[in-house]
Amino acid sequence: MTRPGSGLRPFSIKAKLGTLVVISVFITTGLLIVALRTRTEFRFITVFSVIATLLITQFVAHGLTAPLDEMRAVARSISHGDYTRRVSGAGRRDELGDLAQTINRMADDLEAEDQHRKELVANVSHELRTPIAALRAVLENVVDGVSAADPETMRTALKQTERLGRLVETLLDLSRLDNGVVTLKARRFEVWPYLSGVLKEANLATSQRRLSSGSGNHTRTDVHLHLDVSPPELTAYADAERLHQVVANLIDNAVKHSPPHGRVTVLARRGDHPESLELEVIDEGPGIPETERHRVFERFNRGRAPSPHGPGSDGGTGLGLAIARWAVDLHGGRIGVAESARGCRIQVTLPGNPQLWD
Repeated sequence: MTRPGSGLRPFSIKAKLGTLVVISVFITTGLLIVALRTRTEFRFITVFSVIATLLITQFVAHGLTAPLDEMRAVARSISHGDYTRRVSGAGRRDELGDLAQTINRMADDLEAEDQHRKELVANVSHELRTPIAALRAVLENVVDGVSAADPETMRTALKQTERLGRLVETLLDLSRLDNGVVTLKARRFEVWPYLSGVLKEANLATSQRRLSSGSGNHTRTDVHLHLDVSPPELTAYADAERLHQVVANLIDNAVKHSPPHGRVTVLARRGDHPESLELEVIDEGPGIPETERHRVFERFNRGRAPSPHGPGSDGGTGLGLAIARWAVDLHGGRIGVAESARGCRIQVTLPGNPQLWD
C-alpha cells in the first residue's frame, strides 16, 4: 500500500489520470502543429482532438469503473449473506487492487465467522442433547418402574446433571468472553500455596466425578499431579479467579490425555517483569501434532490425538482451552504450545504488575 510521503506508485489511479491528461495535451498539441503546417481549419482539428481525447478517456474510465461495478456486486452479495463471492481484481497494482484485497479479506473473515457460528450451534446442540437424553432415559426408567430409584441410579442421573451444569458454566464464560463484560481484579499473591490449592481441588474434583459416575472410564484417578515452584517464595500479580480457570483447564486437559499412571507437572517460574509469572503444564500423553497447534485454543476444538483411555471416553466440551486463552488475554499475557520431547507442554506468560515496570 502507498505510505504517506512515499509518492505516487507507477500504476496508481492518480498516475493513470495524470498520464491521461499528458496524452490529451500531446494529442491536441500534435494536431495543432499538423494544422499549422497543412493549413487545416482549426475546427476540424478541434473535432479530431475531442474525439481522440474522448476515446482515450473512455478506455481509461472503463478500466476504472469495471472493477467498481464488480465490487458493488460482491458487496451486495455479502450483504445478503453470500460470503463465497470474491473480487477478481485483487492482483491490480493500484488503489482498486488494494480495495479488492480488503473486500476479499473481509469476505474471508465473514465466511469464517459464519462457519464458526454454524459449528457453534451444531456443537452446543450436540453437547446439550447428550446429557439431557441420558438424564431423560434414567428418569423415564425410574418413572416406568424399569429401574428403582436406588443410589446407583441417582448417581447416574447426578452425573449427567453435573455434566450439563459444567457445560452451561463454560457457555456462560464464553458469553462473557464475547461481550467483554469481565474485568480483572488483580492482586499480589504467593504462588506456591495458590497453585497447591488448585492441584488439590483438581484431585478432589476427579475423585468426586469418579464417585458420581461409578466406574466410568472417562475419569482419571491414576494420574499423579506434581507441582514445581522456584523459588518457593515466588509471588505473582494477577486475577486469582481467572488464573484458576487457566490452570484448572490446563490440568484437566493434561489429565485426560495422560497415559495410565502418567504424570502431570505444573511448573512456575519468575518472569521478566516484576511479579510476572511463567507457567508450564506438562503431560506425558501423545502430544499435539505441529499442524494442529494453531487450532488448539479454538472453541470446540477437541484435537485429533487419540485418547489414551479409550475411544468411548468423554472428551469434554472443547471449550476449556479457549477459556484459558481468554483469561490469559485478559491479563495481556501469552499462551501457546511449546516444543517437548514427550507429551504436551503448554506455556503461559503473565506480565505482572505494570506499575512496577521501568
